[in-house]
Amino acid sequence: MKNRTMKNTTLKNCLISCSIILMSSAVYAESTYFKVGTLIDVLKGKTLNNQVIEVENDRIISVSSANKVKIPANAMVTDLSAYTVLPGLLDMHVHLTSNPNKHGYRRLESSIPRQALYGAYAAKNTVMAGFTTVRNLGAAGFADVALRDSINDGEVLGPRMRVSGPTLCMTGGHCDNNLLPPEYDAHSAGATDGPYALKGKVRNNIRHGADVIKFTATGGVLSKNTNVNAAQFDSTEMSALISEAHDRYRKVAAHAHGAEGIKRAIRAGVDSIEHASLIDAEGLRLAKKNGTYLVMDVYVSSFILGEGEKAGILEESLAKERLVGKVQRENFKKAHEMGINIAFGSDAGVYPHGDNGKQFAYMVKWGMTPMEAIQAATSKAAELLDWRNENGQLNVGAIETGRYADFIAVKGNPLKDVSVLENVTVVVKGGNVIKH
Repeated sequence: MKNRTMKNTTLKNCLISCSIILMSSAVYAESTYFKVGTLIDVLKGKTLNNQVIEVENDRIISVSSANKVKIPANAMVTDLSAYTVLPGLLDMHVHLTSNPNKHGYRRLESSIPRQALYGAYAAKNTVMAGFTTVRNLGAAGFADVALRDSINDGEVLGPRMRVSGPTLCMTGGHCDNNLLPPEYDAHSAGATDGPYALKGKVRNNIRHGADVIKFTATGGVLSKNTNVNAAQFDSTEMSALISEAHDRYRKVAAHAHGAEGIKRAIRAGVDSIEHASLIDAEGLRLAKKNGTYLVMDVYVSSFILGEGEKAGILEESLAKERLVGKVQRENFKKAHEMGINIAFGSDAGVYPHGDNGKQFAYMVKWGMTPMEAIQAATSKAAELLDWRNENGQLNVGAIETGRYADFIAVKGNPLKDVSVLENVTVVVKGGNVIKH
């Protein structure tokens, strides 16, 4: 009799526990609601007042006028009626595993595990600044793949990440390691030469988790013994690399400052040109004709020239930045006036993570309206990213039914003063309020 009573009690407790689990699941599946005072519709380029965003799990279910929505009495509601709400921001060029206080020879201090751990710190700063999706272009040892997966598994707080793994470069080119003496024969993992070897590097990056492929088409500002004007890789090499990536449904980003390397990469079919500092008239026409995106980091020059020496940036690099900084901004203005596709990319990692939003004011200063600058960091960036759900819809970049419930809220009106985006008050990622 005693055993039967114990069995009944155990069964009863099990049923109670199961009921709690089922109720918890039901609550999670129910909609949550966000009341919005002013909503920026980046797809239509206008604002809407008194809206309600309905979210289920991590997706937007509906966006409607408040007078058309009947919110259930027991529903979870977040009141953002005193704020301006816009989509979570996208940054198409970051280096989350790079410490902006360790440039030049200081970079040799950091092991790959240390870089990955720093990435967790940088990822939190980035998402708290309102950037809920980033494209990480270049990381040693696939540290960015590990960081992305850790964020996806809920172990680390950070933005959604699309990552490249190691940057592909020619021997001795930008992103190859030449800070050590020759006897060390140290090279970066992505360094190689020739079309077939490059195809192998593309395949290897994808094998280890890369979502996007990045290569260097010219010398760089922050590398030793490279000329920003000099093209790197010939047309055959670029075409082989890009076609291999496209065959595997991966977009390709080309680091390029100099005019010839830019044009060579565009003709080869690259999806985006990073920096594009010294792009010439022919390069602008090619970008327009081919629909190539320019990702021009028009803020970072101010940090490099103002704080770079203190952070360890070599004098050689500072001299190169003096050459390209202002020209890049002038070419940004030309590209915008021509209607060329421009997506927001900051190069955060060269400067502190979380300061990404400082670039908006520079984009407006050099020709964009505040709405255009916001679109460059939302809908336009999402088009470049081309990350879609099972229905073929873009996952991010707009507050729209079916997309991830990623949005931010700010005090004030960024369409009148875009600098308010440097101080984001509320961040929602996947329907969860992670900053308020």
